[in-house]
Amino acid sequence: MLRMGLTGGIGAGKSTVAKELVELGAVIVDSDVVAREIVAPGSEGLAELVDAFGEDILQPDGTLDRPALAAKAFASEDARAVLNAITHPRVGRRTAELAAAAPDDAVVVQDIPLLVEGGMAPAFHLVAVVHADEAERIRRLVELRGMPEADARARIAAQATEEQRREVADVWLDNTGDQQVLVEQVRTLWNDRLVPFEKNLRTGVVVEADPVLVPAREEWHRQAQRLVARLALAAGGAAKRIDHVGSTAVPGLAAVDVIDLQITVGDLAAADALAPALAAAGFPRIEHVVTDDPKPSYGAGGETDPAVWEMRLHGSADPGRPARVAVRVDGWPAQQFALLLRDWLSAVDTAKREYADLKADAAAEASQKTDPAEAAATYAALKAPWFDRAHHRAWEWAESTGWSA
Repeated sequence: MLRMGLTGGIGAGKSTVAKELVELGAVIVDSDVVAREIVAPGSEGLAELVDAFGEDILQPDGTLDRPALAAKAFASEDARAVLNAITHPRVGRRTAELAAAAPDDAVVVQDIPLLVEGGMAPAFHLVAVVHADEAERIRRLVELRGMPEADARARIAAQATEEQRREVADVWLDNTGDQQVLVEQVRTLWNDRLVPFEKNLRTGVVVEADPVLVPAREEWHRQAQRLVARLALAAGGAAKRIDHVGSTAVPGLAAVDVIDLQITVGDLAAADALAPALAAAGFPRIEHVVTDDPKPSYGAGGETDPAVWEMRLHGSADPGRPARVAVRVDGWPAQQFALLLRDWLSAVDTAKREYADLKADAAAEASQKTDPAEAAATYAALKAPWFDRAHHRAWEWAESTGWSA
């Protein structure tokens, strides 16, 4: 199943998004509903809250007086930490139970107001953030929910900032204006990304990208960091390090819009063992690729031995974010060269310009091919001789600068 986290600040409009997704066919797990369930009368959660905050957070019938609890819990950082320690683990366990009960081909959307604050983003295949300007959110809370303005501002101030949400957002849904515009954004997200992503994930299909160069984009770095976080969670202790490599990691360099990442592991057995976890996280194995193209030997060592150029390759199942994930052995030539090439091109403008010109020529030649696979193969083949020469030049630069991985 595909799991998407849905979040946004209070008053942003998550309920509108969730309602539309349900109508489209998603399975919604609402953390607010779960949060009420775990503090129902007679529950252990409610008993702990009373112990922590006092009997006056209860209504006469024994149910939780949520405004009374909020007034105490949001009065200080320490009080909020106590609230979170009581409720978050229980919400997490119950949410996991509900998600696990969904069909294998479901798109499960978990509505989590504090997803960012709880550091939960890497656990999802995608994160969607519903956004509205703060002034609009305050207006909604005051006029539509009857919340005192001071309380509305305090609740907003206690949540993640817009920048913090942007850091984790694979999808940004703007709900500042007409609500119908938001609905159309959700429908596009469902049809163009969520449905095909779920199918690709279930069937192990990797998204292919046309070898078309686009100007360098600032968001590549942020997108790569989100993918790194997901890979780190999936790989666990098997990953010695995970790096953003390739052209999208070089500032100012035009590139095919595919994020290249490298997971460094201890040996090939560890690389093979990671395959199921990476596939479940949205990165299926590309079975036919088992080695990098060996480069001419530089200095002493066994760089020309084909065995030390072996690797494992995964791709992204997400049609909205093509990626390639190379799993390479620590210290082997290709693992080192991926890091070196990124840093050399970033540091040496003449090399970067030379490579950019080559890429432009190769992309122009590849664009003449009508078959996507043939176009990709042409693009790669035209660049290969340059990499053989660049291998020596980059290592010479490394020696002269004292570079280390």
